[in-house]
Amino acid sequence: MRRAVSMGLTALLAFSLAACGNQTGGKTDTTAAKPGEQVQTVKLGLTQFVEHPALDAIHQGILDGLKASGYEEGKNLEVDYQNAHGDMNNTVSIAQKYAGDQKDLVVAIATPSAQAAAKAITDKPVVFSAVTDPLSAQLVSSLEKPDGNVTGTSDKVSMEQQLKLIKKFLPNLKKLGVIYTTSEVNSEVQVKDLEAAASKEGVEIVKAGISQLSEVQLAANGLTAKTEALFIPIDNTVVSSFEAVLGAAEQSKIPVFASDTDTVKRGAVATYGIDYYGMGKQTGEMAARVLKGQAVAETPVEISKQAELYINETAAAKFGLTISEELKQQAKEIIK
Repeated sequence: MRRAVSMGLTALLAFSLAACGNQTGGKTDTTAAKPGEQVQTVKLGLTQFVEHPALDAIHQGILDGLKASGYEEGKNLEVDYQNAHGDMNNTVSIAQKYAGDQKDLVVAIATPSAQAAAKAITDKPVVFSAVTDPLSAQLVSSLEKPDGNVTGTSDKVSMEQQLKLIKKFLPNLKKLGVIYTTSEVNSEVQVKDLEAAASKEGVEIVKAGISQLSEVQLAANGLTAKTEALFIPIDNTVVSSFEAVLGAAEQSKIPVFASDTDTVKRGAVATYGIDYYGMGKQTGEMAARVLKGQAVAETPVEISKQAELYINETAAAKFGLTISEELKQQAKEIIK
C-alpha cells in the first residue's frame, strides 16, 4: 500500500513538472520545440510615429526582415506594437513603457519615435528606421561607428536632385512652396538642404511651417496663392495629411511634388524616392543581427544609396504637365 502511494506521488510530481515546462511565460517557450530543445522568445517593442503608407510599408518590411532572419511573430518573436498617432507626448509614453517592460530590443519608425526611444532606453539596443538625419537628431555621434546603444537606417534623399526633377517639369520655376513641421528635425534639415540647392538654381523657397496636423490645410491654401509649385519633404505630419495638400493644389492648379514614392502614388507628380518596404526589410535584418549578438558599435547606420524615379502620369496630366521621353525612359515606375 505504501509502495502504491509512493508511486502515485511520483507520477503526480512528474505530471506537474511537465505542465510547468509547457508554460509560455517569460522568455522560454517549449511548445514549438523539438524534444530536448527550448525556443527562446524575443520581446520586441515596435513603435511608429504615425500611420501613412510609407511608414506602414516600413512596418511590414521590418517584420518580414526579422522573419527572413529567423525571428517570426507567434513562434519565437513577441511584438508589442504601439502607434503614437502623430503625438510627441505619446512617443515618450510608449518609450517609457518599453523601458519598464525590459524589451530585448526596440525598433522605432520615424525620427520623433526614435528620439523618444533613445532617450528612455539606454540598456537595450534601439534600432531606428526612416530617420532622415540621425546626426542632427542626436541619435548617433557617428554614422560609421555608433558609440551608444542606437543604430538604424536613414531615408535621406538629395534635395538638389529633387529640385532638378521639378525643373524638368517646370523649367521657368521661380517660387516653390514647401510645407514642413517645425518640431521635426528631419524636416528642418531637408528644408535647409532645399534652400541651399534652390539658391544655385535661382529659385525662391517659400516656407510654411506648421506645428500640428490641423494646420496643414491652411498652410497649403496660403502657399498655392503665391507659388508655382508645392513640395512635400519627408515629413510625417504633412505626409499623413497629404490629401489636404492635394485638394488645395488641385483647386489652384498648382502641381505638387514629393520626396517619397507612396505620396506620388497618392497624387503627387513625381519624386526620386526610395523603396520604403525595402528599407523596412533592411532594418529588420539589421535588428536580427543585433539580436544574434552583433554589437551596435559594429553596426553602422545604413543610408539608401539609390533613389529611383517615380512619376504619376494621371497627376501630371491633371496639372497640365508634360512628361518628357527622357523622364519616361529613366522612370522605374509610371503610375497610371
